[in-house]
Amino acid sequence: MKVVIDTNIVVSAVIRDRLPERVLLWCIGAVDVDWYVTRSVLDEYLEVIRRPKFALSAATITCWTELLIADTQIVHTDIHIEFPRDRKDAPFLECAESVGADYFITGDSDFSEAQSLVTTRIISASQFEKEIMPI
Repeated sequence: MKVVIDTNIVVSAVIRDRLPERVLLWCIGAVDVDWYVTRSVLDEYLEVIRRPKFALSAATITCWTELLIADTQIVHTDIHIEFPRDRKDAPFLECAESVGADYFITGDSDFSEAQSLVTTRIISASQFEKEIMPI
């Protein structure tokens, strides 16, 4: 299974021990799941978890940085998708479409408008847990 994960899921996983973390760690640990990113998506993850407003410890930032680098697969995409609702979200759609991702996991309801732009299923963390993750 191929997944792309939105920054809001990554940030929620880093700052809380709840559903987003369970989903993210399950994706990392499942041998048949590959998590894809572009360089710009990975850079966004790393930049956001370093923001002072989250007040994460250096150890937490280092741990998650290493995990994100080690457990994602970086791809290059030549696909261009127009997503006028929020242009900074287009790279996630482009990544998902370029690898033929099965799921794009997000907590951002803006992406419901993007479903018609990609073949990848856009799904919330709670939907992913209920439908995909084993009990």
